[in-house]
Amino acid sequence: MNTTSTGDRHTRQGASGATTAPSAPPTSPGARPTADDVAVTATGLRCAYGDYEAVRGIDLTAYRGELLAVLGTNGAGKTTTLEALEGRRAPDGGGVRVLGMDPRRQRRRLAARIGVVLQESALPDELTPAEFLALWHKMTGAGKLAHRPVDEQLARVDLMHRRDVRIGRLSGGERRRLDLATALSADPELLFLDEPTAGLDPESRAGTWELLRDLLRTGTTAVLTTHYLEEAEALADRLAILHDGRIAVAGALDEVLAARDARIRCDLDPGAPSLPQPLTGHATVTPQRDGHHIEIRTRDLADDLATLLGWSQTHAVALRHLHASEPTLAEVFHDVAGTTREEATI
Repeated sequence: MNTTSTGDRHTRQGASGATTAPSAPPTSPGARPTADDVAVTATGLRCAYGDYEAVRGIDLTAYRGELLAVLGTNGAGKTTTLEALEGRRAPDGGGVRVLGMDPRRQRRRLAARIGVVLQESALPDELTPAEFLALWHKMTGAGKLAHRPVDEQLARVDLMHRRDVRIGRLSGGERRRLDLATALSADPELLFLDEPTAGLDPESRAGTWELLRDLLRTGTTAVLTTHYLEEAEALADRLAILHDGRIAVAGALDEVLAARDARIRCDLDPGAPSLPQPLTGHATVTPQRDGHHIEIRTRDLADDLATLLGWSQTHAVALRHLHASEPTLAEVFHDVAGTTREEATI
């Protein structure tokens, strides 16, 4: 996959306890955000199911024109958070504002300005995609606002060849793409996307990513939940990782990764001399049957790797199974997922 160098995250051509999301909009580094910059905000949001508190006082902000990815393990509170932001459930504490309005009390006023892809939908099996979209327009009033005819909407999600097939005969991935077409009916300025590419094949997922990039380039705002970390890496301006109802990590992807160590790993034969000094990172040496395993955690991967390679050449030391890697979102995610509910509270 390739990435252009324009500085616009949405020209990417493929994938590559803190409870508050960062407060600076991505499009104006260092600028103080105003109310007009904010599309979605949650303050001290709490949601409970009986005695179980699924969302435990989170602060979250999505700025206009950005995609905010909300990640987390099953049960972390992602879908519950989206339900509160969409106005489909009342918070048990805290507040939510969407495009300057209360999404529950002013839901009808917001309806034409937002699009929603639910985690699970109930499309009518007996209708065709074309019939369903036409009916949806009439039911919601979207037909008065949409500038694209039904066929063009189906073409956007690569469903024209299935326009007259009963929905009940569509594949799971095709139904998911119809969900997205429905959410886009009125050209919304804000999208809530709950696992929008679940069930899609790689080609369809790539097409959906490109469609979302096009929307973002034209100023659409999106809040996305996904289990695909590469999806967040490819699309998100910023991300928040939820764990046990709290935000454990938040920020731009580059900021999140920059706060973590890179790693150098290798195995040394018995009798190898002491590691070179100085290394900027911290080295851990683990004895093994046939020598030692070395792991160096460092914020300066290039310098420490060059130092290690120079030491290896000077002392004729073989660096067996050498592996050097920058930090990854997967490492961040798995570290978060490994903490307990009690640790997430601290």
